Amino acid sequence: MSKSPGRDGTGAADAATIRRFYAEIVVPIHVADRDRLVNAFAAVPRERYVGPGPWHVLLGDDRYVVTPSDDLAFLYQDQLVALAKKRGINNGSPSAHALWLAALAPRAGETVVHVGCGTGYYTAVLRELVGPSATVVAYEVAADLADRAAANLAHFGNVRVLARSALATELPACDVLYVNAAVTDLPNGWLDALRPGARLMAPLTPKDAWGGMLLVTHRTAGSFDARFVSRAMFIGCTGAVNEDSSTRLAAAFEAGNEDQVRGLRRGRTADSTCWYAAAEWWLSTTPHREL
Repeated sequence: MSKSPGRDGTGAADAATIRRFYAEIVVPIHVADRDRLVNAFAAVPRERYVGPGPWHVLLGDDRYVVTPSDDLAFLYQDQLVALAKKRGINNGSPSAHALWLAALAPRAGETVVHVGCGTGYYTAVLRELVGPSATVVAYEVAADLADRAAANLAHFGNVRVLARSALATELPACDVLYVNAAVTDLPNGWLDALRPGARLMAPLTPKDAWGGMLLVTHRTAGSFDARFVSRAMFIGCTGAVNEDSSTRLAAAFEAGNEDQVRGLRRGRTADSTCWYAAAEWWLSTTPHREL
């Protein structure tokens, strides 16, 4: 009996077929340039980056369930998979990352900086989106994860993994800055690294709590648009989580209206349009061009 296309002799779907189905499921239907994002997710073997199965899948409240086997069908679902279970570090929700990457809209040839790359899975998706002529620099402060990311991404000739904090050095000028660690204060150095037209995506969240994924776009002459794309919760970025800021940020989210945020201001006193003020910048409900 002949086997169906895309299936092996046991009747199980092959890896490429599973990845393509998974990509179609996790990439939101309404996003712009969806086909390119689907192709990027379909091209990256998640198993390379999370390690061999069976896998520990997060249920919530720090509880995990182990997949019944190392069948790839258990891995290619919209779920968080442990990278370092005892430290609560996971390969995050594919559909959430797909939504955020769609909003970032990385383009071919752009320079990308990825902060908090883990073992490199979403770095690889970014690399697929920007292509072989681009430059991708990934930071990971956990040395063991950085070593795994460097090995996992070694087949790409244009991806560099740095085993250090993205706060400890000046970031390269970039077009896309994707942050996968929670902050209460966006470091000035990150904003300084954004070229005109560049986009920054970072989880602005109170400590150990839900906040929002903030998209900041550098327009011209230090003017920034800003808006929240969705809710978000991440492990904190060491050095970018401040207790006082966390309290004030929690109060801002408690008060609501984060959907009205439209701009980020630097270098002047906050006015009546302020939604949240950090030490050296603040979020406004007015876009920069209306000032």
